[in-house]
Amino acid sequence: MTSPPVKPRRFDRDVDGILLLDKPIGLSSNAALQQARVLFRALKAGHAGSLDPMATGMLPVCFGQATKVCAFLLDARKSYRFTARLGERSDTGDADGTIVEHAAVPVLSEAQIAAVLQSSIGEQSQVPPMYSALKHQGQRLYDMARRGESVERAPRRVVIETLTLLGFDEREITIDVRCSKGTYVRTLAEDLAAKLGTVAHLTALRRLEVDPFAGLATYTLAQLELLAASGLDALDSLLIPPDQALGHLQAIEVDVAGQQALVRGQSVAVPEGRGGNPGDLCRLYGPSDLFLGLGELAGAVIQPRRLFVKSANGQ
Repeated sequence: MTSPPVKPRRFDRDVDGILLLDKPIGLSSNAALQQARVLFRALKAGHAGSLDPMATGMLPVCFGQATKVCAFLLDARKSYRFTARLGERSDTGDADGTIVEHAAVPVLSEAQIAAVLQSSIGEQSQVPPMYSALKHQGQRLYDMARRGESVERAPRRVVIETLTLLGFDEREITIDVRCSKGTYVRTLAEDLAAKLGTVAHLTALRRLEVDPFAGLATYTLAQLELLAASGLDALDSLLIPPDQALGHLQAIEVDVAGQQALVRGQSVAVPEGRGGNPGDLCRLYGPSDLFLGLGELAGAVIQPRRLFVKSANGQ
């Protein structure tokens, strides 16, 4: 009896690196991630910082060992461009929802808007929207909201670093914002509208930057598909090394003996002239600038915390 042909594995590559994906409108972050993963045939993948389906822009996709830096990117500052329609509030805070309130829009001047934007810069409390992925007693808030339920949400501290007015008319306003992690732009737009004497919901949202990747190119799924026709090497050339996401951490080099000790889970002495506070994380490099992973300073020694090398002997 002839055996059926073996189907090729969909994900069969142990590829490492960060792809700056330009997420398209209409896809969830996970759906966009999976399409990119198929093209790279990556065994392991994750993304750093979800974007709503209606949002577009920079979505760091981490493959292989780079998934270990996702948490650092989640904590990073981000920049967005958004357009809000004034006079209409939706139940979701964006154009994917149902309009639930109308309000008059006062005649606004550029000076009035600029004053509101200036007053909204700095550290502040923000109440997360019901249509969010946060959990309450094990349930996603957006699942509860879709059932018509609402619960009290604790305010969170966020930082609005800059707000720049790009344009406005009697119905819409477009703004660039640079903000801390955990900021909901939908809520920000509603809060700004309230200060302007009306209501609003987002009609467009684009993530412009995620630290530390400001100014770097992003790639659409269509661009990736075209490159894939040239081979996997062409795709791999777009990947950013994982340690590029950790530039805010001190870099410490060790010799061959130190490298071998670290990959065995052993502590190594802090090199002369290096150091910091106990508990500080650092980037560890072996000979030939090989990125080993993360260490933690503990007095006169460095303890391995999250290693990226794969081989048992560190070679």
